[in-house]
Amino acid sequence: MISKRIVVAAGALVTLVLLVSMCAAEGPATRTLEGQVMKSSEQPLPGAVVYLKNTKTMTVRSYISDDKGNYRFTSLSPNVDYVVHAEYNGSKSDTKTLSSFDSRATATINLKIKSQ
Repeated sequence: MISKRIVVAAGALVTLVLLVSMCAAEGPATRTLEGQVMKSSEQPLPGAVVYLKNTKTMTVRSYISDDKGNYRFTSLSPNVDYVVHAEYNGSKSDTKTLSSFDSRATATINLKIKSQ
């Protein structure tokens, strides 16, 4: 006859295996957002300030685009929505959203600032 302890231990082991497999299938622990800031003429825009807001905590991070107009934010939570936009000399891009439903480890959002 199987003892009660063995049945309980086997049930706990199966539960643990299921939890570990579910966590592994959830995706990356963090994610990255990158992209390029461009003028309306599709040329890269270096020196633009890119703002990234965490919609859960309302904290804002910023990044100055490099000489090719590129920006990059790392170590982002996969369980939070973020909004991103760029500004340059008083002009602003449209605001875009990086959704928590987007499961990519690295997402790309390009931003365009209309010329003045």
